[in-house]
Amino acid sequence: MRFVATTKSHLSTSEIARAVGVHPNTVRLYEEWGYLPPVPRGPNGYRLFGQAHLDQMRLARLALHGLWPGRNLRASALALVRQAASGDLGGALEQGYHHLALVQSEQAQAEVAVNLLERWAQGMATDATAGPLLIGQAAQRLGVTADMLRNWERNGLIRVPRDPDNGYRRYGAVEMGRLRVIRMLNRAGYSQMAILRMVLTLDQPQGGDLRSEGTLRQILDTPRPDEEIYSAADRWLSTLDEQEQRAQAIISQLEVMLQRQNRNTTKV
Repeated sequence: MRFVATTKSHLSTSEIARAVGVHPNTVRLYEEWGYLPPVPRGPNGYRLFGQAHLDQMRLARLALHGLWPGRNLRASALALVRQAASGDLGGALEQGYHHLALVQSEQAQAEVAVNLLERWAQGMATDATAGPLLIGQAAQRLGVTADMLRNWERNGLIRVPRDPDNGYRRYGAVEMGRLRVIRMLNRAGYSQMAILRMVLTLDQPQGGDLRSEGTLRQILDTPRPDEEIYSAADRWLSTLDEQEQRAQAIISQLEVMLQRQNRNTTKV
């Protein structure tokens, strides 16, 4: 990000854009969408930006540039940007800490799921189903739909034995244990591609060599060269680490803005 001196009273749209590294049209759009405070106009109709607009543009770009993993995190980022634009920097900072807590909550869920995965991969039982269950019974016990179980099977996450007499699927303790791990990873935010990458690796003859602590975590988080990455959840652990750093940077920017506003208020 390039530094722009702000000793003069006003900045142009182009100067704001250069300072943040965007096209001038992005600045205009952010103003239109309510991501910037109201911008006064000069007699010639040109926008007259000030330091507060530059600070807010930096915050908005930091918070909104790129993809957010999940609607809740994006909605949280939008809320704090709009709150800051309205002039409520204290409320925006509070929202910034709430946003950080959301990211850290996602991280905690992701870590818990990996811990279960690692213990299951090392042979710990994760289910004790006494007898084979039909697909509807298995779905009810897991709290998912039968269609979801079919989808996981169709996409290679699990192989389910069939009754030789009627062809019905039979879910025993082994299948239910594997499904519990898959379900927990899915609910913790890992993509189906990441989960498939992991189970396919474990199912290989040398899969037992990959069960050591940390190895499965790396497999979950590292797309293969032949994969096409469509979502942040294909490398979920790294994505959440990056989002935590981003949330910390948002808080730091808001603190700078608050300090500057307080200095200006004291001068007045």
